[in-house]
Amino acid sequence: MTFPVVGMVGGGQLARMTHEAGIPLGIRFKLLSDTPQDSAAQVVSDVVIGDYRDLATLREFARGCDVITFDHEHVPTEHLRALEADGIPVRPGPDALVHAQDKGVMRAKLTEIGAPCPRHRIVRDPADVAAFATEGAPDGGDGFPVILKTVRGGYDGKGVWVVRSLADAAEPFRAGVPVLAEEKVDFVRELAANVVRSPHGQAVAYPVVESRQVDGVCDTVIAPAPGLDENLALRAEELALRIAKELNVVGHLAVELFETPDGRVLVNELAMRPHNSGHWTQDGAITSQFANHVRAVLDLPLGDPRPRAPWTVMCNVLGGDYPDMYGAYLHCMARDPRLKIHMYGKDVKPGRKVGHVNTYGDDLDDVLERARHAAGYLRGTITE
Repeated sequence: MTFPVVGMVGGGQLARMTHEAGIPLGIRFKLLSDTPQDSAAQVVSDVVIGDYRDLATLREFARGCDVITFDHEHVPTEHLRALEADGIPVRPGPDALVHAQDKGVMRAKLTEIGAPCPRHRIVRDPADVAAFATEGAPDGGDGFPVILKTVRGGYDGKGVWVVRSLADAAEPFRAGVPVLAEEKVDFVRELAANVVRSPHGQAVAYPVVESRQVDGVCDTVIAPAPGLDENLALRAEELALRIAKELNVVGHLAVELFETPDGRVLVNELAMRPHNSGHWTQDGAITSQFANHVRAVLDLPLGDPRPRAPWTVMCNVLGGDYPDMYGAYLHCMARDPRLKIHMYGKDVKPGRKVGHVNTYGDDLDDVLERARHAAGYLRGTITE
């Protein structure tokens, strides 16, 4: 029997961790990476260095692959259609992936299927932004602030603006790409519902998690979301599973959500790949998001998504002014033998995601403290 070859487009940490999950299954990986120094390129044996935006490069890369999948959503949609026309399985396919690539397309489709979303529409210029703001304003108000987003590109807070007045509305239009306006939602917290779906329709849902952001970047994920109403958690899982089915997603889907003060959830963003809000599953779930993504794109039976412990916490490790992270391992490992450290092989730069830590246990306060201490010590913001 010949084990299948998974072609992974993108050489970042998501590809690195997905490759790791495929090793016990004997799955072979082929990687299309920007540079040999990329996170996954350091550990995958079969690496092609090239530009994912070039169709000829993609076609050559796809030769010998049984399926193509991704660690980012930036491959041009028309290139993915060309690969499918060549007979290459692409998972998720372009008809699904476009909803994670284009926020305007995403909002239109979610509205069509009745998924709850913030008020939104595509805007043409600053005057149109002002009109959009006024449409949702109480009598006599101007409706600001509103959120503006470029419809394509952008992540970790990039390509997103909180616009507080008409005078602030010009910046997003300077890139010359369509701009989506959304109401600024009054939310209690951010949640994420992670699901995985296979080509024949099998699907599993992980517990809904709380995601805490700092300066637009995910800082901490708590699984499951503490204090979340059981019925609301169930509705969030059902919503994510319905979106995956309606959009014909194959692989991992993260549905980022706002929890509102009146007990609703609204869809914020979609990601069709392993996601930061699912990193906790590496050590906290019976089957990780990465292992289930591999299973899904190969149409293997999906694994059990249930948690191993009452609480798991993931904290991102960001680069700071302390480059000797390896030297900090001694303290972190000695202080907490149950700590799980995951590093991405990246050069340490201030604010850059270079790894994450997972902790788990029976007491949430203890689990939170252990994760925050380890992430802070590795970064150098905690020194004892």
